[in-house]
Amino acid sequence: MDAFDRAAHGAGFVLDPAQRAAAGRMAAMDLAAGRGIYLWGPVGRGKTWLMDVLRDGMSGVPTQRVHFHEFFRRLHALAHTEGIERALDLLLGRCKILFFDEFHVHDVGDGALLTRLLGALRKRKVTLVVTSNYPPDGLMPNPLFHETFVPTIEVLKERMAVVEVAGAVDYRGQGAGGRRFGGGRYLSDAAGLQWPAAGDRVTLRPTTQSITALSAAGDRVWFEFADLCERPTSTLDYLSLAAAYPRWVLSGVPRMADASPDGVQRFCNVVDILHDQDAELTLVGADWRVPESEPVAGGLDLARTRSRLALLG
Repeated sequence: MDAFDRAAHGAGFVLDPAQRAAAGRMAAMDLAAGRGIYLWGPVGRGKTWLMDVLRDGMSGVPTQRVHFHEFFRRLHALAHTEGIERALDLLLGRCKILFFDEFHVHDVGDGALLTRLLGALRKRKVTLVVTSNYPPDGLMPNPLFHETFVPTIEVLKERMAVVEVAGAVDYRGQGAGGRRFGGGRYLSDAAGLQWPAAGDRVTLRPTTQSITALSAAGDRVWFEFADLCERPTSTLDYLSLAAAYPRWVLSGVPRMADASPDGVQRFCNVVDILHDQDAELTLVGADWRVPESEPVAGGLDLARTRSRLALLG
């Protein structure tokens, strides 16, 4: 607990009651028993910060910290060519504690791979520590597939102490964090930007899909919402593009109610990945930071997306 208090003092704040309770559970974690921690709760409550402080205190223990989208992208690719056992050898090495940030499972393929992953981690005696906006029982929320995923959920609950972090304050919503992502802007129109010329239009192929960009030069890429989010693009595309372009402009952002359910979810995934990769994002169009009254299908991660968009100027 001293380590958590020192880290909080160094960051200029005091642990709130929910954070202190979670920190106490984490400080008491029994590594010898291999029982991990599943931190879950609303966005901006400090789950990732708590996880990182715990990891910083694990001197002498081989650990890895991974993000959902990036880890599963690499695991899918390697498992296809090498098999899952060899893939995990390559990804984990000597790791004894795997820290998994922003854990969520919506995709059936990811769910099947996660089931195999948990068995492989158990064989390797790797302890799992995760953060999530979902309780274990809320994973794979699609009712068509949830029941088939329940056995995996039970394994998670058996192997991990489930700890809710649900303080009253959304610290991210207060503008916490000074990373490059937070240097982006949210604009109602492009009056303050130099709009690309017609000749700047280019077709990119980050993976297997062709994606039209209004421009792509130097470290900046500019997309229209319809080209990036209303077409069958994927998180693999966004990860590849984020590696090549650390500055993004996304214009033509419609009212949320006017976007398709798939478009809403792809937008959430774009924001997720750019935040994790710490890319600068400028959005032009409707403001999705304020919840609309219209019900929106899709967008399972809108609360997290809105919390991240609150960082933009």
